[in-house]
Amino acid sequence: MSIRSAALATTVMLVTSTAWSPASLAQAYPTKPIRVIVGYTPGGSADAGVRPLAKVLESLLGQPLVIDYRPGAAGGVALDYTAKVSPDGYTLYYADSGPLTVAPHLAKVNYDAITSFTHLGHICGSGSMLVVHPSVPFTSVADMVAASKREPAKWSYGTSGIGGPHHLSGEYFKNVTGANLLHVPYKGGGPAMTDLMGGQVPMLFSSLGPVVGAAKSGRVRPIAVTSLKRSSAFPDVPTMDEVGIKGFDSTAWYGLIGPAGLPPEVVARLTQALQKAGADKALQNQLNATGCDAEFLSPAQTIEKIKVDSAKWSKVIKDASIKAE
Repeated sequence: MSIRSAALATTVMLVTSTAWSPASLAQAYPTKPIRVIVGYTPGGSADAGVRPLAKVLESLLGQPLVIDYRPGAAGGVALDYTAKVSPDGYTLYYADSGPLTVAPHLAKVNYDAITSFTHLGHICGSGSMLVVHPSVPFTSVADMVAASKREPAKWSYGTSGIGGPHHLSGEYFKNVTGANLLHVPYKGGGPAMTDLMGGQVPMLFSSLGPVVGAAKSGRVRPIAVTSLKRSSAFPDVPTMDEVGIKGFDSTAWYGLIGPAGLPPEVVARLTQALQKAGADKALQNQLNATGCDAEFLSPAQTIEKIKVDSAKWSKVIKDASIKAE
């Protein structure tokens, strides 16, 4: 081979290797539709949040986002699946905080909440709502706590089930206030709200969505929310912190994650898109309307939130002797 031919061959090899290097492929990301896992069935709060987010991200990333529902184990099935998929950036998970911060303290899981995933950012969060039947004699948190201590056998609270975010909110509330309340678990938030409106249970720690219509019709009375900030859906309802339980914060939240090992260039592309999405006022309003207040946090902030929440719920679960169903 001549010197000229050898030089040409070398140049072709260098150009070809550069064109098809992992870095260059990552820079072109995404080149095909992105699958977004949801750990619940269609029609729930996860579905309500992921759809407007996906629409905005599609315009920013230039590719469709396809929703893939994989329900089971309160989001745990989808999280376990996400931990095992190829880290190419084409499978992401719109994850709720429960499997990351609560489930590992209730039972053995096959993933590590931090190291098994690439955390791309916190999207929105929602506290529980302490809501009562209109016939109950108290209208404030202080009155309710006092009543539960005077008549400990009389008062109970319902939730959507054992080990869920509302159950944890209730037990956390009992821990810090000394309220004497019996937990009544239901097979979902719908039956719990039905019994509250019917007077079969005096109060609930509930997700915010089901409270909206019931409160407007006067069938239930909101008392306080468990997030540090007031809910956009209930701007007139105080927080637990505002009524005197300083620092009380019990929120469930959603974030976007991928499997561990996503290429740095892919992570940069996705986090930049999330930052832009977070500044979209229309998207913020859409998320807020679902009862999940928009709050876009960086990967580092999200990881720190997981650590703080995990430590808090570990203590609550241990102190209340909560066991998985």
